[in-house]
Amino acid sequence: MKDSFEEQTTIFLSIVKWIFLAVIIGILVGLSTTLFLKLLGLSVVFSGKFQYYFLALPATFVFCTFLINKLAPQSKGHGTEKVIEAVHKNSGRIPVAVVPIKLFTTIITIASGGSVGKEGPSGQIGASLASLFSDMFRLNNQDRRKLVICGISAGFAAVFGTPISGAIFGLEVLYVGAIMYDVMLPSFISGIIAYHVCTIFGITYFHSHINFIPAFTNSFFLIVVVAGIVFGTVSFVFIEAFQLIEDWVKKWQVNEYLKNAFGGLLLVGIIFLFSAKYSGLGIETIEQELNGQSSAFWYDFLLKMLFTIITLSFGGSGGVVTPIFFIGAAAGSFFGTVLHVDNATFAAIGMVSVLAGSANTPIAASIMGLELFGPAVAPYAAISCVISFLMTGHRSIYPSQILSMTKASTMDVSLGSDMGNIETSVKSKERWKLYRFWKLLKFKK
Repeated sequence: MKDSFEEQTTIFLSIVKWIFLAVIIGILVGLSTTLFLKLLGLSVVFSGKFQYYFLALPATFVFCTFLINKLAPQSKGHGTEKVIEAVHKNSGRIPVAVVPIKLFTTIITIASGGSVGKEGPSGQIGASLASLFSDMFRLNNQDRRKLVICGISAGFAAVFGTPISGAIFGLEVLYVGAIMYDVMLPSFISGIIAYHVCTIFGITYFHSHINFIPAFTNSFFLIVVVAGIVFGTVSFVFIEAFQLIEDWVKKWQVNEYLKNAFGGLLLVGIIFLFSAKYSGLGIETIEQELNGQSSAFWYDFLLKMLFTIITLSFGGSGGVVTPIFFIGAAAGSFFGTVLHVDNATFAAIGMVSVLAGSANTPIAASIMGLELFGPAVAPYAAISCVISFLMTGHRSIYPSQILSMTKASTMDVSLGSDMGNIETSVKSKERWKLYRFWKLLKFKK
């Protein structure tokens, strides 16, 4: 009886402790995200007054790289990846200098026309503030890691207005196939608090409930399955292209700042060749596709991939989730046009499915489909998200993720390794079983 009482008392005190810490982190991240989003909005409005604002891209890439190299090297690239790396390799320690540098470099990258997202900086800023808070209260490494994860969750929830999927994203993005249940309570609390702080200070979000959802039929179910395969393939192409071009650029034996300037000039040339709609956040295009207006060109999603890869490979600063939303919505809209099904429905499904495949976060993406588009589309989005997640294979837009599961029993993979160093092979016995299975299907036909 005494042991049971001590156990319950200890658990109760632990719950109180983490509620307190999570509320503090939620408030801090909510305030920092509000500041970031308001400054970003002002800067985009200001740069939009100039017709050729994107001509600043070469100078922007050089300046961002200079600031990051001199003041906060940890803020390089897309923010979420650096936070995942810090959690796994450095007990969540992130220098506080990351906050102002990441905020400033992301704002000028987007305002100049760089194709990046706003969630990476929010998550990285939130994680950095959580790390600073941990130092102030002298928390141990285990508690620091938990608090930094709350910072990721709060940043994601606040920037997109999705408190539940934001909390799950912070938990799910660290490991492929595993969720840290011991951080679930504080992640939910910090995400909800951060979201409400942002709304109190006037931040608004785009939630588009999809009104037209076909009645469930066998044919529509098959279309959703095919869509999941298509969106998984799109995720696969994005990840592979990103890794290929990024590695290729790193091998260039030239001065880094000349490389940055060249990347900026390349992006300027592509904008003149195609359109500025692929630069910046691309929110307007995403909203149009979710409202049923099909993409102007079938290759819109491929161009957004190219713009994002060039921006991040040549010195731009920002996240990848907002570009992923553009890619998924454009691919979904094109898919709907080809199969003569509702464009808005499949733009919505594509938006969350490509996130599920690229980031290996099918649960967070499925819940996001519910939060953003309403309960009617959620079952279809969930099916597509899981298929996309499986189709992407053992790769990720976040190479520091740790693999905790194999996506197919027929594969040999090194569990416990980060996604950037995964080696896979097909089991010889399983290959023979697959051959026999397909042969049997063929015979039955």
